[in-house]
Amino acid sequence: MALIELLETSTLFFISFVAIFSLMVGSFLNVVIHRLPVMMQTAWREQCTEFLANESVTTDTTTKEQEKDKYNLVVPRSACPKCGHQITALENIPVLSYLWLKGRCSSCKTPISKRYPVIEIMTALLSVLVAWQFGFSWQCLAALCLTWALIALSVIDFDHKLLPDDITLSFLWIGILLNLFGLFTDSISSITGAIAGYLSLWSVYWAFKLLTGKEGMGYGDFKLLAMLGAWMGWQALPGIVLLSSFVGAMIGIGLIVFRGRDKNIPIPFGPYLAIAGWIYLLWGGQITQLYFSIAGIR
Repeated sequence: MALIELLETSTLFFISFVAIFSLMVGSFLNVVIHRLPVMMQTAWREQCTEFLANESVTTDTTTKEQEKDKYNLVVPRSACPKCGHQITALENIPVLSYLWLKGRCSSCKTPISKRYPVIEIMTALLSVLVAWQFGFSWQCLAALCLTWALIALSVIDFDHKLLPDDITLSFLWIGILLNLFGLFTDSISSITGAIAGYLSLWSVYWAFKLLTGKEGMGYGDFKLLAMLGAWMGWQALPGIVLLSSFVGAMIGIGLIVFRGRDKNIPIPFGPYLAIAGWIYLLWGGQITQLYFSIAGIR
């Protein structure tokens, strides 16, 4: 109780607590980002094997190997991909362990990707902004969880062009559940937002495909926008779509100009939706008022 009272009464302590805790969450997100796509691909291979009706001997062998080498978000322990050295607790402290190890494996001295501390720091910074915006409240706790989910989705989609249903669909239902109690919007707006979010991009997808014969986006994008609609209501969808287009244009131009990315290589839309959704979650009201002010609408 004393801790809860301190979190509630001291803004500095609350934000500091969120920052430290979010660094640890960022470390776990690194695991999710790396392992979840592998887990999905393994599940797809199993389904394909079952569909193709391979011989029972092959199936039995595969099952035994899976039982022997379990792979999920918990096991096996994180290890160096080069030498297999298992990461100890001291070597797994967010950011500090990276600095202490000078960005290298303690066993074989292979460089550790800078992505790990970057994601940890980014998770902490975004979480601090959420804590500052919402304060000590149930809204803050929910917004933090959504923020962490959006970070994982963005990086996975950027790497693999995948938006895992385990995250999008789970958080879609969580958004509807929370809004049954009016946490961010009313329940009707939440349910309508989920439906409208999915169908709007679904319609754009099929219109583009019928006109060009190409696929402009994946079904994961439909589910992501539906998830954001479930959290923030249908009223937020136009702003999120417009903002995501602006963010996408800015980042796309930056990747082409500064990193020399081939403009013909498709860039996943999921990260832009996630960024726009997160911005709208924190400052949607102010953005809408600014738009109306510029447009001369009162």
